Amino acid sequence: MELWSREDPQLREVVWFAGRCRALALLLQAVFNLLIPDHSADAFSPPRLGAPGPWDALLERLLGGLGRWDAEHFLFIAERGYLFEHNCAFLPLFPLSLRALACLWPPQLRPRSRLLLSAALLNSLLSVLAAAALYALGRAVLRRRGEAFLAALLFSLSPASVFMAAAYSESMFAFLAFSAMWQLEKGQSWLSGLLFSLASGARANGLINAGFFLYSRSKGFALQLQVGSASVRKLPLMWKQVLSLASSAALMCAGISLPFALFQYYAYVRFCSPGTGLGQTVPEPLLQLARDKGYRVAGMDGAKPPWCSQRFPVVYSYIQDTYWNVGFLRYFELRQLPNFLLALPVTLLGSWAAWTYVSTNPRHCLTLGLERSKSEEKGKPRDGFCGPAAFVYVVHATALLAFGFSCMHVQVLTRFLGSSSPILYWFPAHLLQEHEPLLWSTGTDNPTSAKPLLRTSPSSCGKGTPDNLVVRLLLNWRLITPLSKSILGFFLCYWLLGLILHCNFFPWT
Repeated sequence: MELWSREDPQLREVVWFAGRCRALALLLQAVFNLLIPDHSADAFSPPRLGAPGPWDALLERLLGGLGRWDAEHFLFIAERGYLFEHNCAFLPLFPLSLRALACLWPPQLRPRSRLLLSAALLNSLLSVLAAAALYALGRAVLRRRGEAFLAALLFSLSPASVFMAAAYSESMFAFLAFSAMWQLEKGQSWLSGLLFSLASGARANGLINAGFFLYSRSKGFALQLQVGSASVRKLPLMWKQVLSLASSAALMCAGISLPFALFQYYAYVRFCSPGTGLGQTVPEPLLQLARDKGYRVAGMDGAKPPWCSQRFPVVYSYIQDTYWNVGFLRYFELRQLPNFLLALPVTLLGSWAAWTYVSTNPRHCLTLGLERSKSEEKGKPRDGFCGPAAFVYVVHATALLAFGFSCMHVQVLTRFLGSSSPILYWFPAHLLQEHEPLLWSTGTDNPTSAKPLLRTSPSSCGKGTPDNLVVRLLLNWRLITPLSKSILGFFLCYWLLGLILHCNFFPWT
């Protein structure tokens, strides 16, 4: 299947629905930003320099809600580079893209206005492309067209949707990661590696994606040993294959890690090398902000940061530890209970997904998916969420969930998983397909049911457009099961609350 095939009506519906959801999110954040006063948050908020013009004031009113919390870092980096040490926690691909796009807008606008406009348009495009990539990935892995379609529709109403719209790197990362996974499923290893490499230049957790490539190579080698001839199992030939496997895996992992490693080197040169000048004059209000908040400024004389003297000077981990107190079980405090409650739905959903998969496929999990099952030997492997192809994605999601819950600020789990793992959308789609009678018909992935299908949702894109499953469920809210109401309620509530709270500097995920 080609991602951009115009002959696929479900793909067209995914793109149209994602575009409309993003437009609605932009409209609502502007309304909420106008109606609700901003909360006075203790967050990075650099002073606005220069007098705003009338167009600047208008753009700030319309798009200002997209520049809250960590978005301030991305916008600041795009405008002034990595001036402060703690800015280095945010990797450069997204701010560099914003800076490039900002050149397209009239110079009469202030840099912040041009960057906000660039962020709104870029993330709108990338979130739509991410939905299309997730649909293509779902078709390749789940091999159930309806389940992949429903998962892609749910992505457009993601609980992390506000971060897909705001000036964050989540939309870019989701697009790159899902596209890379899809290309790997198609056997396009080098293109997949390139996309994974770009993803690691957008977010640090992109480094974990090297595991997909390692697993793909290991599974291919194990399959070759199981189905190959006796000559393949001879020791000399096997050693050659092992060395080839190890070298290609090491090369690909190095390529995926390269953007992150290069950025750590850049930060070292900028903050640790003596006599490294900024090449620019730092405005006095920014220097005053640094003095007031204790920020370390690049190129300024003074003692070297402690991380510069480490054997492996990694600024990213130092910032997470020093500035935000990120570490193993550090967030387990009674006063953080509200944040744990915020993360509870996605934690339960991720844990339920892992338990469902393991309990359905115990032997497959024990053998790490490297042993061919009887159904695979017959050429008819199980499809859907519980099929063997989903194993590595379940492991990936579970690893992210365990790490995020124990080592990170737990409230970010929703956007952490929502932009990184397709499981957050595949598993709810699986539950809805399995347990919602309104989705049972001869035209979906559960052809055994004879129950009637209600088709009350209108076609949104004209002739030939498939029924939008999410819209159908919402229009039949009274008729759907409690489980369906819980799933859709979680997605919709977090979609809406995120726009209300995040865009006004209130704490959110």
